[in-house]
Amino acid sequence: MTQTQASTTPDLHFTIVIVGGGSAGIALAARLLRMRPTLDIAIIDPATTHAYQPGWTLVGAGAMKLRDTLDQEGGLIPAGSKWLRAAVTSFQPEANTVTLDDGRTVAYNRLIVCPGLQLDWDKIKGLRETLGRNGVCSNYSRETVEYTWTCIQSLAGGTALFTQPPMPIKCAGAPQKIAYLASDYWRKKGTLSRTNVDFCLAGDVLFGVAYYRPPLQEAVDYYGINLRYKTNLIAVDGPARTATFSVTAPDGTVTEDVRSFDMLHVTPPQSAPDFIKQSPLADAAGWLEVDPATLRHSRFEFIFGAGDVMNTSNAKTMAAARAQVPVVCANVLASLDGKPLDGQYDGYGACPLTVGYGRIVLAEFLYGGKPAPSFPYDQRKPSRFAWFLKTTVFPRVYWDMMLKGRDIELPHHPRWISE
Repeated sequence: MTQTQASTTPDLHFTIVIVGGGSAGIALAARLLRMRPTLDIAIIDPATTHAYQPGWTLVGAGAMKLRDTLDQEGGLIPAGSKWLRAAVTSFQPEANTVTLDDGRTVAYNRLIVCPGLQLDWDKIKGLRETLGRNGVCSNYSRETVEYTWTCIQSLAGGTALFTQPPMPIKCAGAPQKIAYLASDYWRKKGTLSRTNVDFCLAGDVLFGVAYYRPPLQEAVDYYGINLRYKTNLIAVDGPARTATFSVTAPDGTVTEDVRSFDMLHVTPPQSAPDFIKQSPLADAAGWLEVDPATLRHSRFEFIFGAGDVMNTSNAKTMAAARAQVPVVCANVLASLDGKPLDGQYDGYGACPLTVGYGRIVLAEFLYGGKPAPSFPYDQRKPSRFAWFLKTTVFPRVYWDMMLKGRDIELPHHPRWISE
């Protein structure tokens, strides 16, 4: 063998390589192996802990324990698949290979890219230095989500700021969910009347799907929350307890507003992982470029996507990933068999909006914001039934079914089980 041949020979080869061992990656591997047990599958992910992130809103509100949202990654890797505990540094789609951070190259027949997105904490000046202390918390971090509950419990009045950065972000309802739960806690403790609660969002609408906005506005009004549109957090001074916002006026004028706080819940800006942005797989905005229906890459026929990393317009939620998994599995297998890609993703997403303890607006929708309710009641009305789903049913179905490649369906709607 010549030196040139040796240098271009991949170190490993698999029929299917999955980049990302999160919710989508594990569920895809498990379902593919159930459908075709002889498949040679590798999952590439450096993480050793797997998190059920939809539970973190409840952890931050004291309604769930952090330990119940975490599990060992190695214990979730489906039997019959190979876990490569490494990070991808680059893609070579013309050669059907990826390169790992340890220098190895991995070849594939089909590639599924689902590494999620990244949290850009450093885009907010001073945030990283004070996150987790000085009253600055975030449900988006495993390290600080419990501190959110500490801040809520210890606040007996003053100013509480809750932020939401520009879209897209994962679970677009999460930034306001914790504002409602905190306000409900302070209401029950009798301190809400002396607490100024502001929800500062970079956008100009409370929720992207208009159908579900009325009950959310009712919650805002009920708790007396001040909505501050076009107000984007850009800097934090923890010791001084001040937050700086970029505020865009109706005429487009941009000014800076420095505000004092006693508690600040931060939702960080978010984007595609850097190794995706810098790859030939990305679109102009850095997201994985796929066909919104088949979820196959727009330019590379042997590559598919799933989860938060894609440039599709659906909400980046667990429910979206759950709905995408069977589509990607069907289309990957069809591609391997030389058949047409019949799997079609309709943009399904869901967001259980916790407007108070024991009360949830269960928002479900398709591409274009079309409502897609699963149950025979008006899901805009806050219900204890939806709270039961959120706190009890969804976590168990996630761990015991979705991650094991199994599913349950209702005749009315097949995608109600996750969020």
